[in-house]
Amino acid sequence: QVRLVESGGALVQAGESLTLTCTVSGLTSEHYAIGWFRQAPGKERETVSLITWSGTSTYYRHSVKDRFFISKDKNKNTVSLQMNSLKPDDTAMYYCAAKKGVGYSTDPLGYNDWGQGTQVTVSS
Repeated sequence: QVRLVESGGALVQAGESLTLTCTVSGLTSEHYAIGWFRQAPGKERETVSLITWSGTSTYYRHSVKDRFFISKDKNKNTVSLQMNSLKPDDTAMYYCAAKKGVGYSTDPLGYNDWGQGTQVTVSS
C-alpha cells in the first residue's frame, strides 16, 4: 500500500520561503507521478505541482510558476516543494498524492493515494 506523509507546513510571513516534504513508501514500480495539491476551507482542491517519479516531467499551475519548485530524491523516497515569495493566497492545506502509471495528470481525481496534509498559512 502506498503511503505518503507530508511535513514542513508552518505559519510564515508574506514574501518568505518554505519547503514541504512528502515522504513516500510502498511504490511498486517506477511508473508513478507524485503531486502537490492544496485546498483552502470552502474551496475546491487544486493542483499545485507535479513530477514523475522516473524522468524529469514537471507541471506547475500558473499562479505558482517561477515561485515554487518541485524536486525528488529517490534515495530518500521524498518529493519536496520549495515555495518562495509566499503570498496570503497560498494559504491552504497542502497534500501530496501519487498516481500509478506513466506520466502525470493535472486532475486530482486521477491520483490514487493521498497523505494527510500539512497546513501552510501565509500572513501579511
